[in-house]
Amino acid sequence: MKFPQFRAKHAPKPGSRAGKWLAIAAAATLALSGCAPAGDQDTIVVAIVANPQMKDAVSLQDDFKAKHPNVNVKFVTLPENEARAKITASVATGGGEFDVVMISNYETEMWAANGWIENLQPLADATEGYDTADFIPTIKDALSYKGDMHSVPFYGESSFLVYREDLFKEAGITMPAHPTWAEIGEIARKLNDPTKDFAGICMRGLAGWGEVMAPLDTVINTYGGQWFDTDWNAKLDSPEVKAAVTDYVDLLHDAGQPGAATSGYGDCITRYSQGKAAMWYDATAMVSSIEDPASSLVAGKSQYAPAPVQNTESAGWLYSWSLAIPTTSKHKTAAWDFVSWMTNKDYIKLVGNKIGWERVPPGSRKSTYEIPEYAAVAKAYAKPTLDAMYGAKQESSMVNSVPYPGLQFVGIPEFQDLGTRVSQQISAAIAGQKTVDEALKQAQLYAEPIAKSYQEGGK
Repeated sequence: MKFPQFRAKHAPKPGSRAGKWLAIAAAATLALSGCAPAGDQDTIVVAIVANPQMKDAVSLQDDFKAKHPNVNVKFVTLPENEARAKITASVATGGGEFDVVMISNYETEMWAANGWIENLQPLADATEGYDTADFIPTIKDALSYKGDMHSVPFYGESSFLVYREDLFKEAGITMPAHPTWAEIGEIARKLNDPTKDFAGICMRGLAGWGEVMAPLDTVINTYGGQWFDTDWNAKLDSPEVKAAVTDYVDLLHDAGQPGAATSGYGDCITRYSQGKAAMWYDATAMVSSIEDPASSLVAGKSQYAPAPVQNTESAGWLYSWSLAIPTTSKHKTAAWDFVSWMTNKDYIKLVGNKIGWERVPPGSRKSTYEIPEYAAVAKAYAKPTLDAMYGAKQESSMVNSVPYPGLQFVGIPEFQDLGTRVSQQISAAIAGQKTVDEALKQAQLYAEPIAKSYQEGGK
């Protein structure tokens, strides 16, 4: 969902914390510009997240090198939380360390508005066969600013629930067509078996605005919770938020994986793929790993259900890991060569033919789902993935209106810090170090100054 009037109405005040942050970055980006001359031997530095599909891209570099012999690629590959922090610090301050950065739809529009990343639309339009019209519309729109794409998707995702169809049949359990959190809780507790190191459900508990807060925010939404109401009052201590967080924490305590407070996306991939969980609620992009017979013990044994709901008709998220070029890059031509290589139709086929069709980055291009080889291996999850992505809208996934864009995030610059601090409180509650009430009381205190700044018309 777009809110084009949002930033104009709430532009940062000169001298405010966010205003200074933006001013520093703007000054840096104005001071650094230019493209490398064609034909030069360029070395570009690419910062990416250490998820499985991104590691596949690193392993396929011989293909890129063969097509672009004058471009050398140096990767900085980091876990999700570290990557977010390092990339944001570099781009926001005009550090210039990176020529290509992996960001998301959270950052793209704001960073484009600030002039921190290049408009990629002219480059994409001039690249034969690149075909931006092939991108899934909701993802394309989420990565655009003023109608132009400023980052391009490596993969796109919503969220859904994967479950072990074989174990459900053995236990005589039927997954509801549109499960509620109460139904999922009942099933998870029934299938949980800690004596065998087997969890009824795996869900993120690791601190991080892009870790535990991603799935938890969709629970908060469907329970009727908000970070801020339409008058910019902080609402993290509301009864609706408390109910959502309590049910999430209790479910992890009763039927979740061991060490849930330090368990993130990567850990849940491993746990579910190794047959250590009956269900997992998370990103639809999980399919590239859990359906890969080369690394997963449960490939072909799962089915997929929509994100569980409480008081809404849907409850998923919309997210994309995408590639952008900072305006500070001195090798923009080479950077686009790499970006377009990693996000084009040929790359999808390269992954399928070289690594396996199960490993194809999902949710970015419509044409991916028309490839016969991919359609065959994706029979169980192609439609659930596309249904989740097309249905991820605030109108159907939230009870109450909010003044910010985002489903699993709050689309304001302060959320990186706020979301991280709130997530630390949630993880502490999952670890049993404090109660949910104590965690949300502190979270509310973090949110109130930000709320006040928006009520006053600034940041």
